[in-house]
Amino acid sequence: MSTSALTSAAPGVSSPTAAQPLLDRFRDVRAFSERMCEGMEAEDFVIQSMPDVSPTKWHLAHTTWFFEAFLLQPHDPEYRPLNGQYNYLFNSYYNTIGEQFCRPRRGQISRPTVREVMEYRRHVDRQVGALVEERASEGRLSDVWDTVMLGTHHEQQHQELMAADIKHVFSINPLRPAWRTGREDPAAGHPPALEWIDHPGGLVAIGHEGDRFHFDNETKRHRVWLEPFELGSRLVTNAEYLAFMEDGGYDRPDLWLSMGWAAVRESSVKENDWERMDKPLYWFRDGSEWWHYTLAGPRPVHPDEPVVHVSYYEADAYARWAGARLPSEAEWEVVGAELVASEGPAALERGTFSDDFVFHPQALRADAPSGRPHQMFGEVWEWTRSAYEAYPGFTPWEGAAGEYNGKFMANQIVLRGGSCATARDHIRPTYRNFFYAGDRWQFKGIRLARDAR
Repeated sequence: MSTSALTSAAPGVSSPTAAQPLLDRFRDVRAFSERMCEGMEAEDFVIQSMPDVSPTKWHLAHTTWFFEAFLLQPHDPEYRPLNGQYNYLFNSYYNTIGEQFCRPRRGQISRPTVREVMEYRRHVDRQVGALVEERASEGRLSDVWDTVMLGTHHEQQHQELMAADIKHVFSINPLRPAWRTGREDPAAGHPPALEWIDHPGGLVAIGHEGDRFHFDNETKRHRVWLEPFELGSRLVTNAEYLAFMEDGGYDRPDLWLSMGWAAVRESSVKENDWERMDKPLYWFRDGSEWWHYTLAGPRPVHPDEPVVHVSYYEADAYARWAGARLPSEAEWEVVGAELVASEGPAALERGTFSDDFVFHPQALRADAPSGRPHQMFGEVWEWTRSAYEAYPGFTPWEGAAGEYNGKFMANQIVLRGGSCATARDHIRPTYRNFFYAGDRWQFKGIRLARDAR
């Protein structure tokens, strides 16, 4: 792999000549991954509860391998891997770099131990620090700046996966343990009624521009035509989704896409009741009351919190039942970008992110002002109706980094906005997340849209 190709093609911010800002970000992100693991026992790190879930230990090692494979080995001719087999064990899907261990069997690997993975992290962290400082002293920090930045954002993506994966791991345990005991109390009072935010549409531009960090799938910036539309002022709540359930929403094929209806029928034989697609993932009944499993343990479903852990199929069926639809990603982005342009950092500060260490979406405050969109960033990833595909003029990064996003542009759906497990400084209006339509274990919810009336 040509790392010079990676660093010249990967976007970043204007590279300073001082190493400290870059090292501060690198160390902060690396430390947050380990802070997430505080209180976990060694046994918790190794479980893989389904093929889509990876053990926490694997995430910690893979993010370390990323810096080793993309930064240290290409840029430091004297670097020696701690263990040559780690390239096979912890490579996720980069065929350009080499073969990978079978993903559904990651939970079968007991060695390296958690302690050895932590030693691996220390080894790589020291070498990254030394390399960055050396390049800064030589006036060549730009050689490695973009790669380090890419690695930190890559690790933040895996921090979100760690939270979602350990939730699924703990959810299948009959003891239903808590990963985090503390959480914020829901806001006092009920959230405001759903309003419709008018947008005139027209010829708008979407996609990233500028020199701040972004992934390749956010480019190129281009124009799209939008018919006038209305966007829901807030996320769909548990109470609203429960009304859909009580109205027979899961029993009405007229509300569902064909593949969604098939998924509902097929899920009826799931061994775990809460995995059946007749309610959001992790919901279960305790007597006459609905509960759900959270990372703080089981608790009653709060009616005012955003509904979370629903598939695209469920989001689409709910929208049809509600007489609406899901927004396109262009509709979502133009409203999100306008919100950030008008409010600046405040647009992000109101949301719940991983920084808050709550890892559960919070209810909108009862006193939220009317006439503006709320909960656009944080809380839950919002399904759009847009297929994940290349923008006009899209060019993937050169070398192995080109496998990061581009090769997944088939049969997946775009989500926007970030979630309670996303880092606040990782999200932006142009960010394109993507998952398969049936996936539910990530923190995903619903915002409605409709054509202008």
